[in-house]
Order: sequence, then structure tokens, then C-alpha cells
Amino acid sequence: MRLIPKEVETLWTLFTGPAVWALHFLVCYVAAAVYCAKASEIAFSFGMLRFTLSIVTVFALLAILGAAWLAWRQWGFGSGDPPHDEPTREDRLLFQGFATLLLSGLSFVAVIFVSVPLVFIEACAR
Repeated sequence: MRLIPKEVETLWTLFTGPAVWALHFLVCYVAAAVYCAKASEIAFSFGMLRFTLSIVTVFALLAILGAAWLAWRQWGFGSGDPPHDEPTREDRLLFQGFATLLLSGLSFVAVIFVSVPLVFIEACAR
């Protein structure tokens, strides 16, 4: 029986990637919407908003990579091939690790797609 490290035996890592993506989505779109609605009253430029949201994006990607690393450890560093469908504790933890790894990958791509407009949008449309 393979021993899985105790610190990664948690269900919270399963939700980390999607939660970070959702928070990143809200921050980016709310910040852009507020800036565009109040652009004349705000003391900083759109370039500064873009830079700040780029920093937020980097932190979101790092958080998702951290969750993926924990998931990969829980999955046993990829040593067990799916499906993990036996009614045992070990298979349940391997399945959870694999599912978390897949969700982290999806969330990583989603954060990148949310960030793409930062590259192309020059300023708010009036």
C-alpha cells in the first residue's frame, strides 16, 4: 500500500483551482468595469490597471500551480493509472488527487483566457 502524505489528504485542494479562478475573474472584470465607469474620476491610468491585474493574474496562476502540485503528490506523482474505482481509501484518495489535478489544469487555462483581454484592450470604449 502506497502511503499518501497526511498534509495533502484534504478535500479543500479540490476546490482551490476553481475558487482562485472565480476570484480572479471577479477581480479582473469588476476592476475593469469600475475603472471604465469612473475613468474621469480615477487618478491612475488604464496601463496601471493593466499592470495591477497582471500581478493579480500571476498570483492566481501561482496559487493554482500550488494546488496542482499538492494534487500531483496526492495522486502519487502519477504512479497510479486511472480509473481509481475500487472501494478502498487509497483509490478514493488517488481519484481525488487526479480530479484535483485536472481541475487545476482547467482553472489555469481559464485564468489565462480571462487575462487575454488585458493584452488587447487599449482603453475603455466610450
